[in-house]
Amino acid sequence: MLDIIVCFLSGIAAGLGTGFAGMSAAAAISPMLITFLGMPAYEAVGIALASDVLASGVSTYTYKKNKNLDIKNGLVILITVLIFTAIGSLIASHVPNTTMGSFSVFMTLILGIKFIIKPVMNTSKNLDSLSKSRRIISSILCGILIGFICGFVGAGGGMMMLLVLTTVLGYELKTAVGTSVFVMTFTALTGAASHFAIGGLPNLACLITCVLSTLLWARIAAKIANKSDALTLNRITGIILIIISISILAVELF
Repeated sequence: MLDIIVCFLSGIAAGLGTGFAGMSAAAAISPMLITFLGMPAYEAVGIALASDVLASGVSTYTYKKNKNLDIKNGLVILITVLIFTAIGSLIASHVPNTTMGSFSVFMTLILGIKFIIKPVMNTSKNLDSLSKSRRIISSILCGILIGFICGFVGAGGGMMMLLVLTTVLGYELKTAVGTSVFVMTFTALTGAASHFAIGGLPNLACLITCVLSTLLWARIAAKIANKSDALTLNRITGIILIIISISILAVELF
């Protein structure tokens, strides 16, 4: 019963993060499953990435419906991220649980603080001001880093992608979020498939609960996000992640 409760709560946090800011569900699910259920880190990341697939997919649909999605310019980064997500997943299978678990918790806290202290607001940079070759090179380089991190720990990929799209490539915030969840749908699918192929199927009850809970709350959050201002979205997501990380650290310490 405890497993189901923890998975449902982690799904709520993950869904809100995905729907509001295009973040990977693993930023919330991985550390919670590792800490509260003592689940092997590799298995927890696999479940988190699987939860990301439908949650990001339904968020993508909502953002596209509201015309906040740029598929064309996101294809280059998508292809690069897909390749390096699989590579990161393979390397992660040989890393100790403690290393992956600690990194996930640390990343969750940093992301939360980042959203509150320095929110990602509308950029004045114009995407069209960048040359085509520069956009391609920037997308490839950023895709390599994002894909590796997504496959390795599943955490931070969405946030990094959001920063790349707004600061490097010049996207407006909501379009950046929509494009981010579009890419995350496929990176999560690749990462989850790689994890399950290498490590086998995880606990099915936990998997199903996380997937359904994340899907539900991502749908709700995406609807709200498309009607809210950027600062509100950043603050809500930041608060959610900080609460998660502090709770996990408290359990580990006491």
